[in-house]
Amino acid sequence: VEQATGVTINYSIAGKTKALLSAPLMLRHQDTIPFIEFTKTVHSDFFDPLGNIESKMDAKYGRYMETQSKVFLRDSVRVFNFKGDTLYCKELYWDRARVGSEFYTDKAVRIRTKTEIIDGIGLDAPQDFKSYHIEQGTGFVKVPASSFPR
Repeated sequence: VEQATGVTINYSIAGKTKALLSAPLMLRHQDTIPFIEFTKTVHSDFFDPLGNIESKMDAKYGRYMETQSKVFLRDSVRVFNFKGDTLYCKELYWDRARVGSEFYTDKAVRIRTKTEIIDGIGLDAPQDFKSYHIEQGTGFVKVPASSFPR
């Protein structure tokens, strides 16, 4: 196992930054299927083609499966978009191959917007988190914007 601390990874395609990941600890496992673990939190900023941050993600644990270009996140996962919508869930995947629905889970989710709380089971959403599809809605509450903390 290789270990690195204070890690920042710039994920780019064709010379353009798509994501900037940071973590206090990274463990790289050279196994039959190599993977990288972030065991003490992981944060990522996702960028649009102009270099602006379009969404952010935080989790207490992350695992990157190198050969699959897939990330598994768990424990207090949160995704924010530029509108202020926030996704909360216990487990979430990010998969580069699923263009247009890079984020997905089959677990319970909660989305807080400026005026709503939406609960459900299963979700897929694009990396910018501008839209989302909840597989099975389990609750919806309309809330005045003044009720949410700023």
